[in-house]
Amino acid sequence: MRTAAALVAAGSLLLTTPARPSPSASTSSSSSASEARGTAVAAARAASEGIDFGPCAEEQELPPSVECGTLRVPLDYTRPDGEQIRLTVSRSRATGEDPATGRAVPRQGSLVNNPGGPGVSGMYFPMLGVVPGWKRLAAAYDLVGYAPRGVGRSAPLSCTDPKTFHQGPAPAPPHPTAAVKRERAARAAAYARGCAERAGDALQHYTSLNNARDLDVLRAALGETRLTFLGSSYGTYIGALYATLFPSHVRRMVFDSAVNPAPERIWYRNNLAQSAAFEDRWADFRAWAARHHDVYGLGDTARKVRDSYDVVRERLAREPAGGKVGPAQLHTAMLQAAYYDDHWPQRAHALSAYLKGDPAPLVEQAEEQPEAAAEAENTRAVYLAVECNDAPWPTDFAVWDRDNTRLARRAPFETWDNVWTKLPCASWPAPRQRPLDVRAGEDALPPTLILAAERDAATPYDGALELHRRLTGSALVTERDAGSHGLAGGANACVNAHLTAYLLEGRVPGRRASCAPHPAPAPRA
Repeated sequence: MRTAAALVAAGSLLLTTPARPSPSASTSSSSSASEARGTAVAAARAASEGIDFGPCAEEQELPPSVECGTLRVPLDYTRPDGEQIRLTVSRSRATGEDPATGRAVPRQGSLVNNPGGPGVSGMYFPMLGVVPGWKRLAAAYDLVGYAPRGVGRSAPLSCTDPKTFHQGPAPAPPHPTAAVKRERAARAAAYARGCAERAGDALQHYTSLNNARDLDVLRAALGETRLTFLGSSYGTYIGALYATLFPSHVRRMVFDSAVNPAPERIWYRNNLAQSAAFEDRWADFRAWAARHHDVYGLGDTARKVRDSYDVVRERLAREPAGGKVGPAQLHTAMLQAAYYDDHWPQRAHALSAYLKGDPAPLVEQAEEQPEAAAEAENTRAVYLAVECNDAPWPTDFAVWDRDNTRLARRAPFETWDNVWTKLPCASWPAPRQRPLDVRAGEDALPPTLILAAERDAATPYDGALELHRRLTGSALVTERDAGSHGLAGGANACVNAHLTAYLLEGRVPGRRASCAPHPAPAPRA
């Protein structure tokens, strides 16, 4: 992580021209107090109403063991009796039986999950109860998932016609020309206008703070006086906000792959840091492929593997594979290898097969699926609404251009693709908030648990260190020299043992603990 750490440090200094907040960017103390009162009103109402769980809708594709319901929350917490929206919620009940011994296990309440995003649904979380590594937790807890506001069927947000969201093979130059930048900036501005036109005044209420308030209403509706929560990736930021706003409502809280919650890092600087860290993780994949040159033939050094990748990218720019996969689709597929090392054998095989004249594996792994376009567009709409609303962003493209041109000289793999994803925030039409200063002093919270991998690129390790510093009494478990994103229930038995001990017994491993890395994936022909 040394190289990424250096780039992160550099990236954090690149924004020398701060974004100008809109006049309504600061959340006044009176507004905060009003929202706190509104949350209390909504939570009390939810505690009285509960959630009427029953069979899940067929389109949710959940097994009969999972039941579903809806939760009513205010669109605007300053007006708790005003417009309401409904969030979908899923649950599998605690089995009450130890999977190893068959003995009865006391129920410990609900374990609520947010898997990240923004824009990702957690409705499938209860299905983990049948996975061996989760059965002990499923014996003691009701496993509860939900779709946050804007996501899926929870007051869904959209910014453009999903039919036009996937536009087929596209370029992805690591060092774009001025003409490409102008075209992408215009496209981003048009997308931001579409968000305003489709959502209207409601757009401003899709925020991380409201996601944290919704979580407290969900806690109350589930009949819990205190919340047990597992947040992954962006879900850790919701958890950090919750711990700051509602410390007395926390029972146990797991932060899995933590976002850096420092207010000055939300979100522009965090994205610079992420682009820097992806370069190191991309190098990890290339080094692994080089060690298995005898299997894949991509080159016996990381540099040679990169050269092979560049050959694939250049050929796809001239002729998309199967008429469907261009450089942009290739990059998206390879980015997944930077998130999860269990993708490495598949991606290396696809590159190898393509270079040997067989594009089928690459097309299978990288082509865009038309039937998934609506979900993909919804995810992006919520992602942008939350991040753009949460904080000030640079409004002058010259700032983005300067910062990312510098960064791309050393970290070209993800830098500009990350820019194009977030650039609508430069012309965002809704008011910007000031990020909350996440804090928890001595004895404000029960012990909390942070899980982090040293080489995680999506949420670089410095985020876990920062959260650990801000939440007094938290315990940090580090998977050394590893970089998969999302550790809970994954391949590392040591990490999972700490997770299980904490959730079942409340035990944390002192202030800090470390685990050896999980084994690298084996190559597959």
